[in-house]
Amino acid sequence: MDLFDVYPLVDIKPVRALGATLWDDKGQEYLDFYGGHAVISIGHSHPHYVQRLTEQLQNIGFYSNSVRIPIQTQLAHKLGQVSGYEDYALFLCNSGAEANENALKLASFHTGKTRVVSFKGAFHGRTSGAVAATDNPKIVAPFNAGHAISFVDYDLKAVSEILQGGDVCAVIVEPIQGVGGIIMPSDDFLQGLSLLCGAHNVVLIADEVQSGYGRSGKFFAHQHAGIRPDIISVAKGMGNGFPVGGILISPALKASYGLLGTTFGGNHLACAAALAVLEVIEDEHLLAHATELGHYLRTELLAHAGALEIRGRGLMVGIKYGFPIKKIRDKLLTEHHIFVGNASDPAVLRLLPPLNITKAEVDRFLAALYALAAEKIETV
Repeated sequence: MDLFDVYPLVDIKPVRALGATLWDDKGQEYLDFYGGHAVISIGHSHPHYVQRLTEQLQNIGFYSNSVRIPIQTQLAHKLGQVSGYEDYALFLCNSGAEANENALKLASFHTGKTRVVSFKGAFHGRTSGAVAATDNPKIVAPFNAGHAISFVDYDLKAVSEILQGGDVCAVIVEPIQGVGGIIMPSDDFLQGLSLLCGAHNVVLIADEVQSGYGRSGKFFAHQHAGIRPDIISVAKGMGNGFPVGGILISPALKASYGLLGTTFGGNHLACAAALAVLEVIEDEHLLAHATELGHYLRTELLAHAGALEIRGRGLMVGIKYGFPIKKIRDKLLTEHHIFVGNASDPAVLRLLPPLNITKAEVDRFLAALYALAAEKIETV
């Protein structure tokens, strides 16, 4: 049997990884400046992470959520403490798509309504259970399962007009769009959006699947705007590569048996991985590190990258050129052995390095990018 061919894959076979470095089966070293769409938050094979998972396997292994598991409570308490949301509740699942699906279900159950507002360029996962997850025609998301969804501009007046219809259960927003090209609504917009949702009894969902877990320099990107959404969805960097996701839920939304469900969510290994990530973020002061290194990276790019725009916060960075970046991305990999990412906007280079990336590694990336920029690469 062959794999179903839906991903364009590079002909590289990683056999070992440590920190931001990968090695392939030929011994070639690579710098990982993308981390699998922001999945690798604390670096590959972090010693504390490996120890946590090893101890869990030796202790009780991989048990699912059908019984009371103390490590789930430990994770919830630690996440509340590190994120600043100690009064919220945690529902655990397996991925960002499942997190957003459950967030929308919960909003619909809470309000008795089904309509959803999102924003142009958004990506909330590939799911058939809750919502057509994107307005990008290049990303297939054909199912809608009862939720009418409106994609609007970052325009408070347009949102207000829709909410006045009285049929909206939720507004879901990425505080920083990832797939869309590192697009940021302003802090003023997010503050106004929060007020609008409160005035109309609409559930505000912050999709922090990619922008959360320290990626922006704060634990959650929406915290730059000083708002407190009703539901926050998380995944990606939550487990440093282990499949785990969840939603943080305001005390205003009440739980009942059977309201939400998951088979594998909250299993022992996922919780051990997620706890290890939080412990490393806290012990190694990675929020401050992401702020400092992100500022340095963006300042250098503004001065020397020859780009139209440098986007993002912390270590979630988009470089907007006036031409498609495919050749730059390919040459960074084949000639300089550096992994970077793209976006739905073909002119945006996307950077999502581990939060513990070093200045020397940032400088290595910058030197490679500047060398390519000097070649004036402007063709696909």
